[in-house]
Amino acid sequence: MRIALFASDPDLYSNRRIIEAGQSRGHDMHFVAIKNCYMNITDQNPEIHYRGGEILEPYDAVIPRVRPAITFYASAVLRQFEIQGSYILNGPLSIVKAQDKLRTLQTLCADEIPIPRTGFANSPLDTKDLIKMVGGTPLVIKLLEGTQGTGVVLAETDNAAESVINAFKSLRANILVQEFIQESRGVDLRCFVIGDKVVAAMERRAAKGEFRANIHLGGTGFPVKISTEERKIAVSAAKAVGLKVSGVDLIRAKDGPKVLEVNSSPGLEGVEKATKIDIAGQMIEYIERMVEKRRQKSS
Repeated sequence: MRIALFASDPDLYSNRRIIEAGQSRGHDMHFVAIKNCYMNITDQNPEIHYRGGEILEPYDAVIPRVRPAITFYASAVLRQFEIQGSYILNGPLSIVKAQDKLRTLQTLCADEIPIPRTGFANSPLDTKDLIKMVGGTPLVIKLLEGTQGTGVVLAETDNAAESVINAFKSLRANILVQEFIQESRGVDLRCFVIGDKVVAAMERRAAKGEFRANIHLGGTGFPVKISTEERKIAVSAAKAVGLKVSGVDLIRAKDGPKVLEVNSSPGLEGVEKATKIDIAGQMIEYIERMVEKRRQKSS
């Protein structure tokens, strides 16, 4: 198969691993830089051009690895790949949903998938009630545009929470205010979902003095055995957002697991090194099955 890895940086661990995994299975792998693509949108012969004037021939499958900052443009190009008949591992609509943290939480809420209590407001005038609504302090304040743990603040007191919330609001930044699960401080679970299965899971532990467990912030990953309930919730969360491949972050609370985030371009390095599982290879195998199913339906 001709498979495109649609991303920004060919040197990232995750991107290199996916290319290697596809090549080892005999596929013709291409790295396609998102910003180098431009489109000829026409009902006669829709095309995707590449910097320098090359016209990209249709791919059997496209694997998107999209950063939040370029979601709008990337989703437009992915729609063009869809028009050309390519199988898209994570479709543009599901990526747009996943990149919007508030929309993701509302989608999970609609499907009755457990999440931490979360508040969202437009005006600083509502700050006091917002804090009360999520159970008071300590609480977590998250920038909607933050990634990999950036833009996430733990406010220990009401005064600190009001100060941070009002500061963000004065900058016209969109934020979520979320209950802080005390019993799981500095620890969460990353479940890697492919199709309808959790293929790998790791426990992430925050660095000393840090409450965020993200690997990029110094957190450490360990293999972990997750419960049947946790598996079910992770798969249901990915399905609700519409993702075929995702990293679902869970937190263990007294009243059961809750979903923190659903990531459309989860990193492979931490979870592969922690679990010793060939996740990149399983992604390629899943694509093989899906493309073969499409071919059988069309024949």
